[in-house]
Amino acid sequence: MNKFLTISACLIFMATASAQLKPRPDAFPPVDEPEPKALTMATTVAQMSNWDRYPTYSVYVEMMQKWANDFPNLCRLDTIGTSVNGRLILSMEITAYPTNPTLPEFFYSSTIHGDEITGYVMMLHLIDTLLHGYGTNAQYTDLIDHTRICINPLANPDGTYYGGNNSVQSSRRYNANNVDLNRNYPNPFTDTKPALQQENSAMISYFDRHNFRLSANLHGGAEVMNYPWDSYTSVQNPHPMSAWWIDVCKRFVDTSRTYNANHFNDTYSCGYTAGGDWYVITGGRQDYFNYYYNCLELTMEISTTKKLSSNQLPTYWNFLQHSLVNYIEEIHTLFGGTEHIAEVADSQHLSVYPTLPQVISSSRVPTALQNYMMSLAA
Repeated sequence: MNKFLTISACLIFMATASAQLKPRPDAFPPVDEPEPKALTMATTVAQMSNWDRYPTYSVYVEMMQKWANDFPNLCRLDTIGTSVNGRLILSMEITAYPTNPTLPEFFYSSTIHGDEITGYVMMLHLIDTLLHGYGTNAQYTDLIDHTRICINPLANPDGTYYGGNNSVQSSRRYNANNVDLNRNYPNPFTDTKPALQQENSAMISYFDRHNFRLSANLHGGAEVMNYPWDSYTSVQNPHPMSAWWIDVCKRFVDTSRTYNANHFNDTYSCGYTAGGDWYVITGGRQDYFNYYYNCLELTMEISTTKKLSSNQLPTYWNFLQHSLVNYIEEIHTLFGGTEHIAEVADSQHLSVYPTLPQVISSSRVPTALQNYMMSLAA
């Protein structure tokens, strides 16, 4: 009962307090912030040992290659694609059993907005922690044994290194074509199909090669967990897994707050929201992958400051690391296989999806969901 009352109170707060909310950092126009503090750069891999610097582009690539060389039995380096300016979009696949086709697949990605760089270093630190913890840390070992974990630390390298490969000081939100990559995905709820940017086209192809069931996209500019949908408010069109999302977000926030009681307090007191209840956007990655790939993707806004001072990075890692690892474990709480989202929608008789013929017939939409949508259209 107490849990129910807590969640109910949070939902009431979210519905009534929107006028006082901090603006969403990916609103129109994007929210800017003053030029930040110290952004110390690591010019060698060794200088990243204390995790209080941002890597130059070459150091980033070298770190990813070094892990692949040092832990060949645990990880493999994959190239998702290249940016407009030819920089690599990399992903580290971590599992002890790469040939096991039954492993559930998980995906972390960060910094689709090039100036939101806290998550960039958090993901590098996570890769290092998981690999070095295998065999000594029971939780990490179990995850690597029973999950295929893919981590893309930097989705928009041209934005992050807009001022050159040796500094993130001039990092900016957009890619080299001045496009917001988190507004460039096809909107599953309309006929509008934007001209895909190279980075997003590569990411879609990467998802085609995998079977991700759970993922998260890390942002900055606020501290709040943001679950789908972004294209609608929860009153207009609730996600069929919204109750599960609330539980997941609450576990993430509560774990973080055991290390920093003030984290995830700047936007909603409970620390989470349905995306559209905060601010409706279209063309975002979250809705696209939830809809077309039946992949439960969450947006994590993890730092109020987009360009966090490099000397604060270890502090943020301290109160985020357990939540980040535990979120990977959430993939093992899912049930019902790849049709689960569709089954929940069907059981609740929710009109969750539009009935556009071209969407219904899409090969990416699971058969059970196609049948459900056809029944709505009948």
